[in-house]
Amino acid sequence: MRAAAGVGLYFTGNGAVFAALLPWYPLLVDRLGLSSWQFGLVVACFAVGSLLSSALPAALITRFGAHRVVIGGTVMLGAAACATVWSVNGVMMAMCLLLLGCCDAIVDVAQNVVGISVQERSGRTILSSMHALWSLGGLLSGAAATAAASSGADMRAWLALIGVTTVLVTLVGRRLIGGSASPRRIAGSDADSASGSETDSRTAEQSGSGLDGGRRGGDGAAGRSKRAIMAAALPLAIVAICGAAVEDIANNWAGLAAVELADVPAASAGIAFSIVIGSQCLGRFSGDVLVAKFGAGRIARLGGGLIAVGGVGVIAAQEPILLLVAMGALGFGSATLVPGALGAAGRLPGVGRAGGVTLVNWLMRVGYLGTSPLVGVVAAGAGLRWGLGVLVLIGIVTMVFAHRLGVRSDER
Repeated sequence: MRAAAGVGLYFTGNGAVFAALLPWYPLLVDRLGLSSWQFGLVVACFAVGSLLSSALPAALITRFGAHRVVIGGTVMLGAAACATVWSVNGVMMAMCLLLLGCCDAIVDVAQNVVGISVQERSGRTILSSMHALWSLGGLLSGAAATAAASSGADMRAWLALIGVTTVLVTLVGRRLIGGSASPRRIAGSDADSASGSETDSRTAEQSGSGLDGGRRGGDGAAGRSKRAIMAAALPLAIVAICGAAVEDIANNWAGLAAVELADVPAASAGIAFSIVIGSQCLGRFSGDVLVAKFGAGRIARLGGGLIAVGGVGVIAAQEPILLLVAMGALGFGSATLVPGALGAAGRLPGVGRAGGVTLVNWLMRVGYLGTSPLVGVVAAGAGLRWGLGVLVLIGIVTMVFAHRLGVRSDER
């Protein structure tokens, strides 16, 4: 299916950009002389940037269409990643990551909106596979960046190359999607989400048109509607937070954990990140089949158990093998959490497709904002091993809320 292949290229390119930067973190930390807590605060700026985007994704999608937002956002994403490796101090690195996070959040929502639209038109589950391609793009890009770092390549030239390549891949994806159906249907994939949101909003307003003590009750109904939407979205956001927190820890701390806990050379530390994202990729490729057979809730609950076991493995690791096995459990366990939560968000009643994905995506990024600073603070006081112990808690929380992924499309 050409449309699914095109969306897959969107996700693949998006995963490749950030992953191309991560293996250079240990070398950047050494070059800039950052302590654990300073590094934790710096990388948290990525999450801050994503929060600052706030309502931008839905507004930009409504104004320009999801495809244009993906392409334009990818250009900005590549530029921000390139600028990060030119940092001369922690403040500059933080500002670059702030911009990177903002652009990433916008592209993330837009590509998920396109993916959900294609999924609904095709009548089969594809979103987990799309996120698997994101992981595959990150795996290949991260492994290549690790090899480049080990060989002494220039990180600035490497990020520039990845940025240009990613934009080209995204443009090819757009062409595939555009050729898979009539122009009207493709344009509708953007418009439908906006019109759906407007229709749902009007319905919510009309439902509050009754009288309450002789006064029009629209404001009260709107307030109740907003509370109901938040009550439905929050459990999905918690599951997404857990999945994203594992990714965040892998992005920012896997390499340093390999160096400090398992004596892996700094230039080769990217292998730990590659293990996480590689196992996550395998979990996501198998996720659509497993979710269709056993249900999203059961698979997410199993994933939470694997995350908790992986967290225990990280705490106990004294050499590379156990650490890398634990990283594999973390990646596989977190595989379906974010795509499952965002897929359910696209079916939330009362907000429309773009609105639901934007809301849960934003809540997700609010929730894991403190992950890296928390790990950094604990690591500064008790060591990195205990800082990474937060993974056990993440796994337990996932198991508690996993059953809430079953939002039904007929609830709308």
